[in-house]
Amino acid sequence: MATVLLAVTALLLSTAAPGAAEESDWWTPTARPAPDSAIGVTGAPFTGTDAQGQVRGFVDAHNHLMSNEAFGGRLLCGKPFSDEGIADALRDCPEHYPDGSLALFDFLTNGGDGRHDPDGWPTFADWPAHDSQTHQQNYYAWIERAWRGGQRVLVNHLVTNGVICSVYFFKDRSCDEMTSIRLQAAKTYEMQDYIDQMYGGAGRGWFRVVTDSDQAREVIQQGKLAVILGVETSEPFGCKQILDIAQCDQDDIDRGLDELYGLGVRSMFLCHKFDNALCGVRFDSGTTGIAVNAGQFLSTGTFWMTEPCRGPQQDNPITSGEAAGLEEALPADVQMPSYSADARCNVRGLTSLGEYALRGMMERNMMVEIDHMSVKATGRALDILESVSYPGVVSSHSWMDLLWSERVYQLGGFITQYMHGAERFIADADRTKALRDSYGVGYGFGTDMNGFGSWPGPRGADTPNPVQYPYQSAHGGAVLDRQTTGERTWDINVDGAAHYGLVPDWVEEIRVLGGQAVVDDLLRGAESYLGTWGSTEAHAPGVNLATGSSASASSTAWKPFTTFVPRKAVDGDPKTRWASWWSDDQWLRLDLGSPHLIRRVTLDWAGEYATAYRIEVSTDGSVWRTVSSTSAGDGGLDTATFAATSARYVRIHAQDRGTVWGYSLKEVGVHAT
Repeated sequence: MATVLLAVTALLLSTAAPGAAEESDWWTPTARPAPDSAIGVTGAPFTGTDAQGQVRGFVDAHNHLMSNEAFGGRLLCGKPFSDEGIADALRDCPEHYPDGSLALFDFLTNGGDGRHDPDGWPTFADWPAHDSQTHQQNYYAWIERAWRGGQRVLVNHLVTNGVICSVYFFKDRSCDEMTSIRLQAAKTYEMQDYIDQMYGGAGRGWFRVVTDSDQAREVIQQGKLAVILGVETSEPFGCKQILDIAQCDQDDIDRGLDELYGLGVRSMFLCHKFDNALCGVRFDSGTTGIAVNAGQFLSTGTFWMTEPCRGPQQDNPITSGEAAGLEEALPADVQMPSYSADARCNVRGLTSLGEYALRGMMERNMMVEIDHMSVKATGRALDILESVSYPGVVSSHSWMDLLWSERVYQLGGFITQYMHGAERFIADADRTKALRDSYGVGYGFGTDMNGFGSWPGPRGADTPNPVQYPYQSAHGGAVLDRQTTGERTWDINVDGAAHYGLVPDWVEEIRVLGGQAVVDDLLRGAESYLGTWGSTEAHAPGVNLATGSSASASSTAWKPFTTFVPRKAVDGDPKTRWASWWSDDQWLRLDLGSPHLIRRVTLDWAGEYATAYRIEVSTDGSVWRTVSSTSAGDGGLDTATFAATSARYVRIHAQDRGTVWGYSLKEVGVHAT
């Protein structure tokens, strides 16, 4: 039983002293722990902006610097820094001694018998490694190497999972997710202070936690690394669901968002891995999916439920069948469900509480992470974001159906790719380049290090096109040699991306295999990310010109004790609605009172919607001009954007019904922007 529970847990988810002696500039610390890791970089970090006034540099939009503090504190071994130095920071978990026999999570995630040399400093015989998911990959000096190699933005997602914590044998703290998130935020600021002290005091180090885009730009112009806090956890604010009953309310959400914002968090996932009280998730596939699904049942009492997809976007396929021994983790009368290949989408979308949380993030000008959301949840989230032209949407590590990409870019959002092997990364980057170029945006990556994923393996010492050491950094201002920590020297060709210090080597591998163009797009990533963030901060709700306007309609449905008159679609209350009689070819007309320049109309349909409709405008109420039309309406929240036009009257002309009933609109919005 215990072993099976652990299986569920596992599947959820140069040798010289650092800094050349002759360097005496700002990037060279006045003091560093001794002994410590080498950096393996010479040359000055680039500063300032380019000729267009834009910042340069890579963005890692998805990392987990402090996940050693998560999952009960004993799942990820080693720390990113320690006052006692590298030997203490890069120490294996106690239960891994003397030979890894009790490294059960390592065994389940890495195969074999799980045995390994637990010693870190100074030998590092077996870890960190590209295929070891339980050992620290984010030691501060390795991040320093990535920064020196051209990275300028790092998003540190505070992460944990209460179920993993509860079923894992070894823990030394509470499994409460918010408690862990608070600790990880505090530790990130401690790491900033730790690095500052190496450079002579507060504010002098290269690792800078920032809370707005102007701060980030200032930091990057100085040549330093801007660190942004995000959150990726399965049940934020205690918002889990048990047997479809939400375990949180709006007050919990408001308190939670206020607290996170106060901690400096500016980017957040509403759901991750498990369906929660806010939204349904995009499934994991294969054996991992079976395990995560079982984990969801243990947490919520419900398995994933699927339905045929309503559009071209799909959630990940779920593997049906049994995993050896997995059913033992479940109650005796419960079996893993099987799933139809024709039903690829999660039935759960964005809940009413999820919409409340999303709008709460928008009120606080936070960026919304849509990776891990189900197709249904993502679609609704994008509908809401589009209805108010909210640019703060991010896909940070390839967990979004790419068919959403243009909608993200249209809003002004930002998309990165997971840190795949160089060949796959190049192929995926090429596949989306034309779209990126059409919107003038750069590219980024999400390493997900310390996130129990997988990282690029070695291509081999005899590969015909290896990374040649030393090499010039992507920005041209530094030279990087092989990275050495203690007695171990890593080479991307033979070790793969074993730790964060190999990120610039991986970028060089991309250049070798794919050419400079892909790297140039990556160097524009920091600017594009900050563009999205800055637009998010500047966003303010526009005035709805339709609210309180005079409304008339072709017909009005009737029901005792209820009114569906036209003004209910412009009263600012989404609980009321206008409804037509049960026939095609109906219209709702709004008189804005005077001419206005308009360019956006939103339609919040009730259950009765139009599959075909057009939006018409007029200056005199007699001569009408169509500004938008569709024959593929599917209900929900629609946003029509068109060239700015002057109009006093707006008419929604519904032509074909999507149900046997009439047409019904909860709220119509008319906007100038």
